[in-house]
Amino acid sequence: MNILIIGSGGREHVLGWKISQSPRCDRLYFAPGNGGTEQLGENIDINTDRITTKTVDQLDYFCRHHKIELVVIAPEDPLAQGLADRLAKPGRTIFGPKAQAARLEADKAYCKQLIRSAAIPTAEARIFEHPDSAISFAQTHETPLVVKASGLAKGKGVVVCDNGDDAVEAVNLIMKEQAFGEAGNTVVIEERLVGQEVSVLALVDGRNIFVLDPAQDHKQAFEGDRGPNTGGMGAYCPTPLVDDQLMQTIEREILVPTVDALRRDGVEYKGVLYAGLMLTAGGPKVLEYNCRFGDPEAQPLMMRCQGDLLELMLATAHGDLQTVELSWSPRSCCCVVMASGGYPGSYETGKPITGIEDAEADKDVKVFHAGTAIKNNQLVTAGGRVLGICAMGDDLADAQHKANAACEKIHFEGAFWRTDIGDRVLSGAGSV
Repeated sequence: MNILIIGSGGREHVLGWKISQSPRCDRLYFAPGNGGTEQLGENIDINTDRITTKTVDQLDYFCRHHKIELVVIAPEDPLAQGLADRLAKPGRTIFGPKAQAARLEADKAYCKQLIRSAAIPTAEARIFEHPDSAISFAQTHETPLVVKASGLAKGKGVVVCDNGDDAVEAVNLIMKEQAFGEAGNTVVIEERLVGQEVSVLALVDGRNIFVLDPAQDHKQAFEGDRGPNTGGMGAYCPTPLVDDQLMQTIEREILVPTVDALRRDGVEYKGVLYAGLMLTAGGPKVLEYNCRFGDPEAQPLMMRCQGDLLELMLATAHGDLQTVELSWSPRSCCCVVMASGGYPGSYETGKPITGIEDAEADKDVKVFHAGTAIKNNQLVTAGGRVLGICAMGDDLADAQHKANAACEKIHFEGAFWRTDIGDRVLSGAGSV
């Protein structure tokens, strides 16, 4: 089977790495890919950041002439722009929800209304299309709030506020200054929930739900969960915060009702359903939904996955999840993101990268490329989040130690990373 993976990040690299292990995988292509995906298959020079008619024509032509039987659409932007709808053809399987289903991530206002209609536990919220009314609402609140751009902002369009004044600043930033472009034309202002945040991902084939092991992402840029939100500075899997009983609650009270609500809305959901949850004193509550694998959550998930990802994707797309089996390594995996200096703000690219081979000398370490490219036969930085350093360990403390030690062996100008990925549970629970 010839396979095309859409995207250029660490998620796409790890999905390609796992798919390539399937006996059914023949030729593997990436559009556009990165410096790491070149080692797995062939990168195709097609920009998939914005899906135009020309982009669709280029991808369709490529699929026809290279006999592509499976297209994996990994990032949220192409899914929201309807690439799954537009590339679907007889004999060609698409992994990823269609635009109507991807709206669950692409439109936070729609998502909030949908989960409210299904009585799914979530934060109290108001939706605003005009900055003046949003500011008036924020000014009346002294309690902590969260202000979210309703559209896609690459994980950065959420501002956590301590009080109403902070919320007013956030509304100005998002709606008036257009810090996230058109994504901020509508905002959702909601109560700030207290608790631990976890990521629960599931595969949905329209009828069946296949829940994956829980993970915990770390969004803030700096140690101790400080600084601005990013696309993700690291993740680990599994998390002890979600035991079997809690997972059953999440499936019964959150995931199943969400899929049912979509069906009532006339939406068949096929692909990854990613629930960002806050574990509050009153139980788990939905913060947001994503319509694809998380990045970096996909990296530790795939490192621990013991099964054929290609078969799992085909079963999801074809409505056959009940026929698939999957197991997980009993070991823990910690993924630490190495980022460019200045990220998530402005940063320079083109910095030479060295030391990856030294890091991967440890058999428990694997480095996945996110923002890299090959220039003049040299691996260089090409994005804000550059590498995802993954390490397997007997427990989380062991995995974290190995990942941090591997980061020390890799060098590029301005590199920074968080050494505390997993500390939220390690500091209070010891080794897990």
